[in-house]
Amino acid sequence: MGLKIGLTLPNRGVLFDATTPRELIELAEIADESGGFESVWVGDSLLAKPRLEAITLLAAIAARTRNVKLGPACMASFPLRDPIQLADQWASLDQLAEGRTILVACNGNVDQAGVHVESETYKVTSRDRVERVTEGLQIVRKLWTEDDVTFEGKHHAFARVTIEPKPFHKGGPPLWLAVHAPRDNDKAVMNSHRRIVKYTDGWQTSKWNPDDLGWRIADLRQKVAEAGRDPASISTHLYHNVNLTADLETATAESKKFLDLYYTTDYSQEHVRGWVAQGTAAEVIERLKMYEELGFDGVTLRITSWNQRQQLARLIDEVLPSFQ
Repeated sequence: MGLKIGLTLPNRGVLFDATTPRELIELAEIADESGGFESVWVGDSLLAKPRLEAITLLAAIAARTRNVKLGPACMASFPLRDPIQLADQWASLDQLAEGRTILVACNGNVDQAGVHVESETYKVTSRDRVERVTEGLQIVRKLWTEDDVTFEGKHHAFARVTIEPKPFHKGGPPLWLAVHAPRDNDKAVMNSHRRIVKYTDGWQTSKWNPDDLGWRIADLRQKVAEAGRDPASISTHLYHNVNLTADLETATAESKKFLDLYYTTDYSQEHVRGWVAQGTAAEVIERLKMYEELGFDGVTLRITSWNQRQQLARLIDEVLPSFQ
């Protein structure tokens, strides 16, 4: 089976006129009805990078779609949320979506602007985030699959808790872990791969350098084999961007403006060119096929443009047929 393509909706874009709440829902419907997208994703953050709240938006999308899988890319607020409430909310969302959800946990980027507000408000340190994600993954899985759950951890402890209803399918939806740790800390990257294998069903990343990604995929697969698991049991999923503008200078300028506003930062042009598949449809297809050859089974694309509808239509007509 070829590379599965997802669409990431820019739900933070409502703050800088890149889109509207109504348009986000309509874009999801278009993606669903196209038959070319395997999934639709939304971003997540609480105080660090404000936006339309992820679970609320996904519930609205679930009610207006029938085919695409739904999830957060990624749930940066996972270590801040109460895991019992999250497990319950997500089970209800999964019921509304009739089993089409994927929950992707991540630590949240502790280096980005605004994260200190979350740390101070929720009293969660950078180290706490990793530990709380690890505990949260275990808690959510148990609550989806068991009754009268008891858990004793460093950050969470409770006894005889049952959530109902459980998710749509027995066992619950897939749990993934998103990891973007820098390559200059190989130990942290490898430890994150161990957590992926031990606690989850998949890996998502926003890294884009082919050499870096090749090393990460190889290490992850090694850890999967060491754990006695089937490599096919771990999904490998790339979070990327796209701008279908033939003139690369124009595409880079628009993408940089979009991403700088989205993340309140100042990305270099090199970073933008690396993180955005841009140019003609042929150039975008070539980039995506490169990631497929590296070993990714899926990629989700956020459109870095103020013309979301036109770009989505071109994606459907000019790019997706190469992956069907």
